[in-house]
Amino acid sequence: QVQLVESGGGLVQAGGSLRLSCAASGSIFSNYAMGWFRQAPGKQRDLVAVITSGGSTNYKDSVKGRFTVSRDNAKNTVYLQMNSLKPEDTAVYYCAAIRRGVPVDWGQGTQVTVSS
Repeated sequence: QVQLVESGGGLVQAGGSLRLSCAASGSIFSNYAMGWFRQAPGKQRDLVAVITSGGSTNYKDSVKGRFTVSRDNAKNTVYLQMNSLKPEDTAVYYCAAIRRGVPVDWGQGTQVTVSS
């Protein structure tokens, strides 16, 4: 089991940037793929970005070219750099540890609000 704590959310104007961090503990972080998900009010939770244990990445189409996921296994931390933010990016962002393609552990979430 992995314990996850997100940080870095906040209020930003459209066009601005934020960097989210997710600190992991409790298991061998480097063994897991890690994902960033988001959930807007009244909507389902969607995968935004994923990074495998080997460092391969994949993104939701609407964030490609604007968001970058990375990981530092020495610090047991995964990051989501978000640039050119849009109001539609407003959501609670969650990180998750993924095993065999399934999210198995979740953080508590961090709110990102983008004003127009």
